[in-house]
Amino acid sequence: MEQNILDCVIVGSGPSGFTAAIYAARADLKPELYTGLEPGGQLTTTTEVDNFPGYPAGITGPEMMMDLQKQAERFETKVHYEMITKAEFSKETGGVHKLYAGNKEILAKTVIISTGATAKYLGLEDEKKYAGGGVSACATCDGFFYRGKDVVVVGAGDTAAEEATYLAKLCRKVTLLVRKDVFRASKAMVHRVESTPNIEVKFHHELIAIEGENSLVERAVVINNQTQETSKIDVEGIFIAIGHKPNTDIFAGQIDLDENGYISTEKGSTRTNLPGVFAAGDVQDHIYRQAITAAGSGCMAAMDAEKYLAELH
Repeated sequence: MEQNILDCVIVGSGPSGFTAAIYAARADLKPELYTGLEPGGQLTTTTEVDNFPGYPAGITGPEMMMDLQKQAERFETKVHYEMITKAEFSKETGGVHKLYAGNKEILAKTVIISTGATAKYLGLEDEKKYAGGGVSACATCDGFFYRGKDVVVVGAGDTAAEEATYLAKLCRKVTLLVRKDVFRASKAMVHRVESTPNIEVKFHHELIAIEGENSLVERAVVINNQTQETSKIDVEGIFIAIGHKPNTDIFAGQIDLDENGYISTEKGSTRTNLPGVFAAGDVQDHIYRQAITAAGSGCMAAMDAEKYLAELH
């Protein structure tokens, strides 16, 4: 039996994956989308989304993903609740790409990678317990809810410095916990932190526990790793800003990645170094990392895939 070669397969199901599916389906590419282990992506761990255009009253992350999925399915996108575990990409223009979901082989003329990135956490049990109740990995997503309140930011790099200065505009006080005695952030970012009066930097300090009633954060328990002295800071929000890891492990060695593992795309497009393989959303964007920018690049990827297929004929 000859195996069906699909025009377009989308790997991942966040805003970029579903937007790519909507555009690809409307272009009659009959896309098939593989959700991965976390259907809806990072947004499903976000309670309120208030900054996505078109939802004046705000919406929860999971509801928004359901809306996007229904819209993609309305144009006959086929959604598979399976994870792509392996990829064998063709290097030829017009070549057939092979993807595997376990033992199942999928053949496609174009592949849109929308596997996203995963926020890194410290690995404390309390981080899970208070997720959505005061623990966050995205200041631009959740900072608004802490207006006028005290918060802690954990991290020493540019991400932490950026999150701390962003939160300082909204919050009463920001305490920045830095594990070593120096920042890893760039000089410009360190200068911004140092010249912001309501940021207090605690060097040699680590978060070791979180306390609060009803799964809502009330205190950060920290340790001075020089003196081993522990103390508590009264806060309502804790932002873990130790970076993100792009979900690109299964593509490594075949596709060009940058030094942090993000997929490299041609400037102004979603094209990768392989013909017929496109990347959209946070898997190729470590700068903006917003639902709306991911959705925009999903649209671009579908249009790039459509153009690629049209040029083959």
